[in-house]
Amino acid sequence: MGLVIALNKGRILKECLPLLASCGIEPEDDPHTSRKLIFNSARGGHQLIITRSADVPTYVENGVADIGVTGKDTILEYGADMGFYEMLDLGIGQCRMMTAGPVGQPEPPGVLRVASKFVNITRGFYQQRSRQVAVIKLSGAMEIAPLLGLADTIVDIVDTGNTLRANGLEERELICDISTRLIVNRASMKTKFAEVNAFIEQLSSVVDR
Repeated sequence: MGLVIALNKGRILKECLPLLASCGIEPEDDPHTSRKLIFNSARGGHQLIITRSADVPTYVENGVADIGVTGKDTILEYGADMGFYEMLDLGIGQCRMMTAGPVGQPEPPGVLRVASKFVNITRGFYQQRSRQVAVIKLSGAMEIAPLLGLADTIVDIVDTGNTLRANGLEERELICDISTRLIVNRASMKTKFAEVNAFIEQLSSVVDR
């Protein structure tokens, strides 16, 4: 059997499929139109799993997938004790993890209320600054939290910044730059070393073009 590759839904999937195609890995059916979530490759005996970003590291760590493709934000949020190796920056899906708040309003003293779906990243960032925070977990639409008085500031991924500006927010501190990464299961790195290594080298040459 070939490699089992877990891929992030959405923008990353759209940008990653051409890279995989350049390495000779193409799904038999179109993931953009099919309702299937597991696809066999047209050749090479590989399998592609299409899943939520947060689940990609879980599939890879537990050996369901040999390889995963997901954002650096997902990897950081997953935690430090990881059962996989981060092997390659694919240079796609580039954006920034930022703090943001209402335009012209300084952060209040005392405990800062921060809304984010990136709870671990948020806590770690403010701990490094010795700032006491109350993290409010939201799944989306972080921008409205300060407008509704739920939070003083937010931590979220920013691309163009248009959504922030449309909701009266401004970028403040950069936490980290984000891009799409390739991760490999630790056991697969040993048991399928030749195949995994060949794939990484081939994909690396495509990315570097």
